[in-house]
Amino acid sequence: MRPIPPLVLLATLLGSRALARLSHASPPPDALQGAALALALAGLGTTVAGIVAFRRHRTTIDPRRPDRASTLVTGGVFGVTRNPMYVGMVCVAGGNALATGGWAAWLPPLAFVAWLDRVQIAAEERALHANFGAAFAAYAARTGRWLGRGRASRR
Repeated sequence: MRPIPPLVLLATLLGSRALARLSHASPPPDALQGAALALALAGLGTTVAGIVAFRRHRTTIDPRRPDRASTLVTGGVFGVTRNPMYVGMVCVAGGNALATGGWAAWLPPLAFVAWLDRVQIAAEERALHANFGAAFAAYAARTGRWLGRGRASRR
């Protein structure tokens, strides 16, 4: 069984902090601290918007069981990205790395993005394609996996 993304995010946040300490990184200037906070808060808001949309449509938010999705949610924040919760988590991880300082703090967020894209999202998209077929394919073609205009989901 794959770990759930919020726990991987927590490991990412802790890993960034640990690597920054080990590399003796200096904290960034106050202006970057403010940008880091803004990025993390925007990410939190995006994640919450995705959760609220799933709840409103009464479909599962359990990333371990995407096959249980009862509705293909395509409006609101899902019209901008197919994965608002993951985009939000990546913004939180990026805000943490920026606030922590040093290049080493960015290694865990980069690994987190790679894991999300290649493992977690890929598995979810296979399940959504199986559940919703042409409707999911059309949605994937018009909405990006991360942000912007889409293209067919990767297989």
